[in-house]
Amino acid sequence: MDLDVFVSAHRAEWDRLDALLRRRRRLTGTEADELVTLYQRTATHLSLIQSSAPDPRIIGRLTQLVARARSAVTGTRSASWRDVTRFLTRGFPAAVYKARHWWVPTALISTATAALIGWWIGTHPEIQASIAAPSELREMTRPGGQYETYYSSHPATSFAAQVWTNNAQAAAMCLVLGIFLGLPVLWILFQNVLNVGVGIGLMTSAGRLDTFLGLILPHGLLELTAVFVAAGTGLRLGWTVIDPGPRTRRTALAEEGRAAIGMAIGLALILFISGALEGFVTPSGLPTWARIGIGIAAELAFLTYVYVLGGRAAREGESGDLEMAERSAVLPTAA
Repeated sequence: MDLDVFVSAHRAEWDRLDALLRRRRRLTGTEADELVTLYQRTATHLSLIQSSAPDPRIIGRLTQLVARARSAVTGTRSASWRDVTRFLTRGFPAAVYKARHWWVPTALISTATAALIGWWIGTHPEIQASIAAPSELREMTRPGGQYETYYSSHPATSFAAQVWTNNAQAAAMCLVLGIFLGLPVLWILFQNVLNVGVGIGLMTSAGRLDTFLGLILPHGLLELTAVFVAAGTGLRLGWTVIDPGPRTRRTALAEEGRAAIGMAIGLALILFISGALEGFVTPSGLPTWARIGIGIAAELAFLTYVYVLGGRAAREGESGDLEMAERSAVLPTAA
């Protein structure tokens, strides 16, 4: 494409669009129709120049022009409680539901790996000796030791806030770093699985596995599920880089990336609940069966939320992405 000829042929249309956008008075019906037509044409021109003869100066001008025109055509809107309600009842659970083929296998494989690591450590004294000195291991696993006092070592409110912050950061990192082919996600996931496996192994070797499970299950079921959802979604984002499917890679990453950002917000809310359980329920004086029961109830509530509300919304076409009117227009690339 001869860029100079192309610019000369369409400069008048761009100038006319700019003039309409600068009008301070209200446009007439004819002018409004003309604005929409020129916006569509200019967006197509921008696409053509980007793909055929990229010129930074012209692309910069047309990008700004298209953005202003799109704002004028579609109007601006602010977030409302309707958006919050839609996100919590449709967008977020649908996104988690649609990602289930990634995070459910991630959860199963991670749980099996943690159990295997726990068995390996628990049945091999030499591995335990490589982790810490015998006196330190006894201090960690004895009644009233570090594993038990960890959950009551700080005031419940500050402890819950600290746990929530750490877990929310880990989940966000899984979602954001997934774009690097999912490799950082695997490392973050392995660190979490390893920590759980070491705890299982050391407490098993001390004959106190029941105590360990009584401490981790009240909050850990929901917490680990949220981490698995984040990891599975991050891995799916990484796979999108490799295989975007029928969509262009740019479009696929934009759609999956927007859904992942929404997922980060939703998972932060779920992790807030698990942090509250870890800060207030786990170290409480409730019987073990009651604390575990609360953890199981929270986990079942989340799964019901995902598979009932999320499943229904997903079948109705919800994906967790922005509403159609809020997405960037997908335009033809032919003049």
